[in-house]
Amino acid sequence: MQKQKSESRVAVYYELTKPKIWYLLVFTAFGAALTASNIYNIEISFGTWALMLFSVAAGSAAANTLTNYHDRDIDAIMERTKNRPLPSKRIYPAEKARNFGLVLAGISLVLAFSMSFTTTLEQGSWATVFIAFGLANNILVYSYMLKRNSRTNIILGGLCGGSPPLIGWIAVTTTDLWTMGLAMAGLVFIWIPMHIWALTLHFKEDYNKVNVPMLTAVQSEKTSARAIAGSTFVMVLFSIAPFFLTTDSGQPMVGSVYLWTAIASGALMIILSVWVIAKPMEKASWTLFKFSSPYLAVLFIALMVDSAL
Repeated sequence: MQKQKSESRVAVYYELTKPKIWYLLVFTAFGAALTASNIYNIEISFGTWALMLFSVAAGSAAANTLTNYHDRDIDAIMERTKNRPLPSKRIYPAEKARNFGLVLAGISLVLAFSMSFTTTLEQGSWATVFIAFGLANNILVYSYMLKRNSRTNIILGGLCGGSPPLIGWIAVTTTDLWTMGLAMAGLVFIWIPMHIWALTLHFKEDYNKVNVPMLTAVQSEKTSARAIAGSTFVMVLFSIAPFFLTTDSGQPMVGSVYLWTAIASGALMIILSVWVIAKPMEKASWTLFKFSSPYLAVLFIALMVDSAL
């Protein structure tokens, strides 16, 4: 009985971290690291892999946990979120979740800096900066400052999404960090508004119920659909950018495999966003939301495969 109780507690805290979110973010860090390793033919040690992946996982889980703690009052009212661990009181008192999140944040920072011992001090320091920035942007800027006050909250609040690819890149090299590394970070950052706006259009009544002014919840369906389509178009255009980047020696970072993957998958996303404009209803926005996560994963898979070729 005690073992079952312990396993159940672990499962509840695991759910609190929103694993579906941090799985994808860890994958982008993995994709950035492998792409950099392929481009520059730099082998990544087991220790660096472990420190990089676990620091991103712990940091992302910490951010999700602490934003869940802050949003526990509105989560208890929204239909979509009322069964989460905090509003359902499966974790009680709520301060336990806060403390758990703070511990995870501390672990992520320590792991990131520990990359100094498997790479260089510069790389470990940059990794720590990126983790710290991601935590601050997601928790303080997005959740505490903007989410309940601005309809453009997810734009500035989504900068944190670029941290995992930057950490993956810096775990391998500092070369071209601010070109290809930043481009990969940009893929995630520009993807976030479309992804979240499609979700909030689907659940707009929930957000209006708690007075959270997500853009696609407070605007008309027509305006919301146009915002989603516009952000999707910008995202697809930006996704082609890595194809035009070259190394210092003039070699292309990636080739036609990535380019055609970005074009084909981007065309699908544009078609789905046009469907949202034509019929800005729950089914269309939900379908776009469900396709958006695999879309981002496909781009990073294409980057890994193309750089290996």
